[in-house]
Amino acid sequence: MALLFIVAALTFIFFYLFPSGNPASLRAGRAPTPKVIAEITRDLGLNRPLPTQFYDYMKGVLLHFNLGYSYYSEASVKSLITERLPATVSLAAGAVVIWLVSGLAVGIVSAVRRRTWLDRAAMGTALLFVSAPEYWLGLIALFLFASDIGKFKVFPGAGSYVGISSDPGQWFTSLILPWLVLAATFAAVYARLLRANLLEVLDLDYIRTARAKGLSERRVILRHGVRAAITPIVTVLGLDLGALLGGALLIEVVFDIPGVGRLNYDALNHADFPIIQGTVLLAALFIVVANIFVDISYAYLDPRVRFK
Repeated sequence: MALLFIVAALTFIFFYLFPSGNPASLRAGRAPTPKVIAEITRDLGLNRPLPTQFYDYMKGVLLHFNLGYSYYSEASVKSLITERLPATVSLAAGAVVIWLVSGLAVGIVSAVRRRTWLDRAAMGTALLFVSAPEYWLGLIALFLFASDIGKFKVFPGAGSYVGISSDPGQWFTSLILPWLVLAATFAAVYARLLRANLLEVLDLDYIRTARAKGLSERRVILRHGVRAAITPIVTVLGLDLGALLGGALLIEVVFDIPGVGRLNYDALNHADFPIIQGTVLLAALFIVVANIFVDISYAYLDPRVRFK
């Protein structure tokens, strides 16, 4: 709770310190008069002292889970986020599965086959994906593989998201390319991280003892090595998943996915502070909850950790 309070306070301060445009002027339309701007400022409550605005906002959040109302559309921020959240969850869930399976598999193979051509090829490819920005990968993927503008029309529905309740088949096909693009960078990071951790673990005494007992190499790697080396991966996963559930802004904008990230992007263009504040708090909440589950999972993943 303290962390969420600090995040909310910092968001308030940053919004008023940095030039982001006057919400009243943006809402007043073209060539507004000072009188109109003053009336809209008063209606939005922007003429009140900053501490008063922050107190009223936190009071509404804590007592009624009221995230305020959009400056631009006057819609409830909570309803806007609730409406957009399923698309973001769909994007994040599919990408997590892909990058965990591919990233961990590549990391294990690279550690076991260290200094071979396979290791060098895998780590070189991972470095390429880590260095490439997500939006650039997304644009390249659309240019090459989208069903409408792509050179190789492989992925139908890319760039035209459809909700799972409307058409499950089209929902799946519309998310394949965004899943792959979003997972590419994360899979590369996880592969490199697991490889480094696993190489350190495989040199420990208890690994040599396990091999001396006659255990199969597969069991030594998976049961003893990966289980100890995966703890930092779980820590990073908690942070990444929490941030993604708060909105994968670049991917949602590139592939026109109506999620929380796209909502935040539109709010930034209109200086719609209540939406920005709500999405930031949502991301912080997801990160806090994800880290709680990460701490609990340590006892089950790492035999050296026990809760009393």
